[in-house]
Amino acid sequence: MAIERDLRARGGLAVQSADADVVVVNSCSVTATADQGTRQAIRRAARDNPRARIVVTGCYATRCPDEVAALPGVVAVVPNAEKDALGTVPNLVPFLGTVPKTAPHPGTVPNRVCMLGTVPVLTTAERFAGADGPCGSVEFLLDRTAFTLRVQTGCEEHCSYCIIPTTRGRSVSRPVDEIVRELKRVEQCGFLEVTLTGVHLGAYGQELTPRATLGTLLEAAIAGTDNLLLRLGSLEPMDVPGTLADLTDTGRLAPAFHLPLQHASDAVLARMRRPYTLDDYRRIVDPLRDRLPHAAIGSDVIVGFPGETDGDFDRLCRYLESSPLTSLHVFPYSDRPGTEASAFVGKVSGPVVKERGRVVRDIGNRLAARFRFEQGGTRRPALTIEDGSIAITDNGLRIPVGPGHQRNERILVAVAF
Repeated sequence: MAIERDLRARGGLAVQSADADVVVVNSCSVTATADQGTRQAIRRAARDNPRARIVVTGCYATRCPDEVAALPGVVAVVPNAEKDALGTVPNLVPFLGTVPKTAPHPGTVPNRVCMLGTVPVLTTAERFAGADGPCGSVEFLLDRTAFTLRVQTGCEEHCSYCIIPTTRGRSVSRPVDEIVRELKRVEQCGFLEVTLTGVHLGAYGQELTPRATLGTLLEAAIAGTDNLLLRLGSLEPMDVPGTLADLTDTGRLAPAFHLPLQHASDAVLARMRRPYTLDDYRRIVDPLRDRLPHAAIGSDVIVGFPGETDGDFDRLCRYLESSPLTSLHVFPYSDRPGTEASAFVGKVSGPVVKERGRVVRDIGNRLAARFRFEQGGTRRPALTIEDGSIAITDNGLRIPVGPGHQRNERILVAVAF
């Protein structure tokens, strides 16, 4: 988001990759599938637009710079440590070429730029799935309606299956007052919703002086803006603020949360190096559901982790079926080179992993259908998206709406059974 916003501010035009002078690819590297998705995106951009200069940043670019540099059309590989400054003129001009004499004003980059997001930043599961990352600016960049603001990056956890700590580095948070100023500016530019994201969002503020927390950031963000609806990206269950329900009751924090579980077998959780047990997870999620029965609570689940027995998988399914969760993202385990889990014995066979993924996805579909049925007959605040014919409720339901609405309108919708 910051790269594209900076380019826009300097006169850059956001276009499709086939029409771009420069294509910036923001890469993910959580799984081999994510790496493959980045390579495919680069090759497709080079094939569709051979004259485009392709700049690659993000985790895959950081982890395997030589591999990325060898791909067609790539003129620069920018590691995560330099990513935030990529959108500034001194850093990007060498990739753009000569600035035309017709530039609107000094310092402008009047080139056509395409951002290809292969980094899904909102949830662990979306990163695993290789989905498009959210993007936003004061001009509704790339036709996205809500603004996404990264408040933290880096991760110091040590989950045995995850490569992210080696590509993102230590946790770094933006100061509270800086974030609040940004939110005020976003609100003044007409945005109605903002999603706060981070690589390890719940670690927000721990390294700041004075120390801050996600809870204090949310309180400051609510106090410092007028009517913005705040949403949270993926939040590790052990990091849930004790004030989360109270903040949601203000009407300024969306009742839609994503709390990764990963598994319901304590033995598997221990091998994953997740810092909680199933009972710990229940003590967090169950009271949240009791306090906020209208809240969406999604989760991530990994199936086929090394050593996962039939009994482990049965415990996972039994918990999910009876859980208060409302949606699931399912990640079939595959080895990630460089992670501890890749060296584990007891690998589950591919066909078994595939079948277990299917079973858990079916459970997730039932949970989602149950939640939508439970919400049937209620009226929820919502934001119109796309051409105004669809609205997303505060608790994450996608609702078709009648004609007469434009994108980025707050409306009240009835949820059908």
